[in-house]
Amino acid sequence: MSRFLSGIGIVALIALSLGFTWYNSAQRVTLRLGVVTLYGVPLTTVAFGSVITGMVVMLIAGIRSDLKVRKVLRARLAEEDREERERIVDANQQDLFADEPAGALGGRLEPPRVGPDEPR
Repeated sequence: MSRFLSGIGIVALIALSLGFTWYNSAQRVTLRLGVVTLYGVPLTTVAFGSVITGMVVMLIAGIRSDLKVRKVLRARLAEEDREERERIVDANQQDLFADEPAGALGGRLEPPRVGPDEPR
């Protein structure tokens, strides 16, 4: 149902955009940009250009805050990880093969051999 409603929303948005373009295609405006003045610019170009420019501005403004949030979350995750490592330390943990030299098995590790009569 959600996909259906989003599909209807997209179709409605496209229909409104096409209707706006169709009914205002003959409208021309003067665009004053401070230093430059443009004459006879189509109104639809100004409207859709404004939408795109607004999206780009919001993207650029959002990147900075997104990076701040990510930095805070990364620091919080590192702090939680450090706290868990300090709290969950097994004091009884021992090396099983501490007495054997490094090459005792000839440089290769073999799994323990379990016969058919031995329990697994």
